[in-house]
Amino acid sequence: QVQLVESGGGLVQPGGSLRLSCVASGIPFSIYGMGWYRQAPGKQRELVAIVFRSGSTNYADSVKGRFSISRDNAKNTVYLQMNSLKPEDTAVYYCHTNSLINGRVYWGQGTQVTVSS
Repeated sequence: QVQLVESGGGLVQPGGSLRLSCVASGIPFSIYGMGWYRQAPGKQRELVAIVFRSGSTNYADSVKGRFSISRDNAKNTVYLQMNSLKPEDTAVYYCHTNSLINGRVYWGQGTQVTVSS
């Protein structure tokens, strides 16, 4: 059974930082690409960042230079370091992966990030 469990969200002032974590189980983590998505109220879910099994990364233009995705294969964990946070970063952040066998998509339960003064 695949499980993705996020943590690290919260309330932060503009310009602040947060680090999100996602612990995965039920998959051979080291060979899976892992991603972070977010969904703000009234908006569609969007890709924030992805880290491939090679360690290479991609970012949404809106977070380039501010966010950093990384992975620790020994801990089955993917991180999202978020710096210089803006009110428009407020959203529920979701961890994501998809099966290499059948393409099935897996999501975590989400963690709320609120950027406000």
